[in-house]
Amino acid sequence: MKEKLKIFVSAYACEPNLGSEIGVGWNWVLQMSQYFELWVLTRKSNQASIEAWLEENPSYKNIHFIYFDLPYYLRFWKKGMRGVRLYYNIWQWSTNTIVKRTMQEHRIKIFHHLTYGNALWSVSKYGKQQFFIWGPTGGVETIPSEFSKHYHFKGRLIEFLRRTIVKRLRYNRGFKKRCKNANLILCKTETAFKSIPEQFNNKAQIFTDVAVEKIDIKSYTNAGNENKDIVYYAGGRLDAWRGFDILIEAFAKATQTKPNIKLEIIGKGSDKTRLETLIEKLEMQSYITLSGQVSMEKYYQKLADCDVVVNPCLKEGAVTIAFDSMSFGKPLICIDTGGYTRYFTNEYAVVIPKTSREELIANLAKGILQMTGTEIRKDKGQKAKEIGVQFDWSHKGKAISELINSRYKQHSN
Repeated sequence: MKEKLKIFVSAYACEPNLGSEIGVGWNWVLQMSQYFELWVLTRKSNQASIEAWLEENPSYKNIHFIYFDLPYYLRFWKKGMRGVRLYYNIWQWSTNTIVKRTMQEHRIKIFHHLTYGNALWSVSKYGKQQFFIWGPTGGVETIPSEFSKHYHFKGRLIEFLRRTIVKRLRYNRGFKKRCKNANLILCKTETAFKSIPEQFNNKAQIFTDVAVEKIDIKSYTNAGNENKDIVYYAGGRLDAWRGFDILIEAFAKATQTKPNIKLEIIGKGSDKTRLETLIEKLEMQSYITLSGQVSMEKYYQKLADCDVVVNPCLKEGAVTIAFDSMSFGKPLICIDTGGYTRYFTNEYAVVIPKTSREELIANLAKGILQMTGTEIRKDKGQKAKEIGVQFDWSHKGKAISELINSRYKQHSN
C-alpha cells in the first residue's frame, strides 16, 4: 500500500461539534485525513473534546494531534475572544520549535497553516520556510465608513483601523513575506485574492473554507407555529460588521407591507446593546427576537422550524449557517461578499449586490417580502437542498486533495 503524503497542519482553532472558524479547522482536518497523514497542532484547551470524539470514531488513524497552550500565568488575561489576537501571535511564536522538531522527526515536507485564516496574522517561522500552504485566508475585507459610522465607538474604531491597515497592506513586510514564501495561497474571497501582490498571483486561488454539512435532518422535525407567521432566521456573533443592524432596518420596512413575519437572531457579542436599542427605536419588539447563544441541537432545530435563512454579513462571515440552510432545504437571503456567495445563485437564493447602505436596506426588504410567497420558498428551498449535495464536505475534501497533490507534484518536479 502506497504511503500517504505527510502534512503538518497548524490549526489553532480546531474542535468537533462547533461552527465558525473552529468548525472549519475540524472539518478540514477530517477531510484531509482521508488522503494524507496529518500531524495537527492545536490548542490544549481543545484536547478533551477532540480525544472524546476520537474514542467514538477510532477509524481516524491518520491524524496525530499535538496540543499546546501557554501556562496560565501567561494567558490569564485572555477571556473568550478578548485578547485573542495577541494570544494567537504569542502562541505562534511559542510553537515554532514544536513545528520544527515534529517536521524533522517525521520527515514531513509540507506545512499547512489552516487556522486562523487571517492574512494579517502571523504564521510559524519554520513552517513557512517549507513547502507552505496558506489558508484559506482572508481578513482583508473592509466595511465602508457609510456603514461603520452607525456603529458604536469600538466598532467604528475597529473598522477605521482595519481600513488603514488594509490600505497599507503592500507595505506590510510580514504579509509580503508570507506571500513570497507560500507555495499555495487559498483565498476565501475575491478581495483576498486581489490583495495578493501581482508577482505572487500564480500561487493564489479562490477557495472558500466551508462546505455543506451532512446533517441527519430527520431528527429535527418542523414544529410549525400556531400563528402562521413566516419565520426568518439569522445567526452569528453579534459584531457590528455582521450587518444585523441593516437587517433589522430592512425587516422594519418589510413589516409595513407584511405584518405576519418574524425574525429571530441568535448569537452573542459586543453589538447586542446597540441592536436592542435599534429594535426598540423602530418598535420592532413584537417582530424581532435576539435569542442569545444556543446549543448546536437548538441551532439545528431552529433551522428546521424557520422558513427562510438570512445572512446579512457585509463581508465573509456566518458562512456555516448559509451552507446549513441548504442541508435543511431553506432559501437563503444574503449579501454578495465575493466568497461563499459564489455557490449561491438567484435560482435557489436571493443574492443581493453590496451597494450603498440605503439601497442595500431597500433590497433586503424586497428580498424578505419576496420570500413571503409559499411557492417561491418551497421551490428555492428544494433546489438549494438538491444542489447542496455538490458542495458537501466529501466533495470539498476531494478538491482539497487534488489541489495539494497537484501543486506539490509541480514543486517536486
